[in-house]
Amino acid sequence: MPFYVTVAAVSLSMALAGMGWLAMAPRDRSRDQILANATHGLGARGVAVDMRLRRRSPADLARTVAPARTLAKLDRLLALAGRPPAWTVNRILMAKLVLPCCVGALGLMFISADPTPLRILTSGIVVVVCFFVPDLLIRSKGQERQAKIALELPDTLDQMTIAVEAGLGFESAMLRAAKNGTGPFAQELIRTLQDMQVGQSRKEAYLALADRTTVVELRRFLRAVIQADEYGIAVADVLRTQASEMRLKRRQRAEEKAMKIPVKVIFPLMLCILPALFIVLLGPAALDMMKAFSGM
Repeated sequence: MPFYVTVAAVSLSMALAGMGWLAMAPRDRSRDQILANATHGLGARGVAVDMRLRRRSPADLARTVAPARTLAKLDRLLALAGRPPAWTVNRILMAKLVLPCCVGALGLMFISADPTPLRILTSGIVVVVCFFVPDLLIRSKGQERQAKIALELPDTLDQMTIAVEAGLGFESAMLRAAKNGTGPFAQELIRTLQDMQVGQSRKEAYLALADRTTVVELRRFLRAVIQADEYGIAVADVLRTQASEMRLKRRQRAEEKAMKIPVKVIFPLMLCILPALFIVLLGPAALDMMKAFSGM
């Protein structure tokens, strides 16, 4: 039996065994207890809801076998990406399970046509890459969202500074800035205010906002606000100082990007422009030299 057939058979057997174990996996008792508490006392309608919730989907089965560290990592990535409705932890786990299987099946068909080591290696690499594609997509979306928050931060702090100096409280200034904004930072401000409304303290809500972002300036601003709240410092002074610092940071980032442009232009210049320029300038001279030497 060829080696690639043995490898394919072993891989398929392991995949089928894993799917069978997922189908027969034991239930999560803590989840059952939570569902029972949530539907307690709801009568027949609650029983129907409970039975609907107890139906285990393949995503729930995949969640039972996923390591806690992987689930925490995915939850962190989703928090940084703003938890898009189309991307949930269950859907990501299903994508990480289904996509490599589909690509693996296509890889077996690709290998069966010509079982060379190069094709086997290529198919294996593609399957591994497909397993990490959902993580890469959600990470990219999170980075884009954090970049938008960093861009919105200076203008939002200026609005909050004006509102506080006009007589509004800090939370009212946050609400005003959130209503005027339309980007991800405005959404985060609204969520922070909602956390306070449901009973969280200011410090807990601000720390939760800091955990949902990777923007260094925003985390530094939140720490300054927490310290001002604890020591009784005027929030208007903190806002004024932080807003001025944010504007300075934004100007420095713009200057840094402008300084990087000449370095980035060197490689396209050397690879695309200079060869064509040399051909145009030195081509006629080279032809004249070739004619002169041929005439001799």
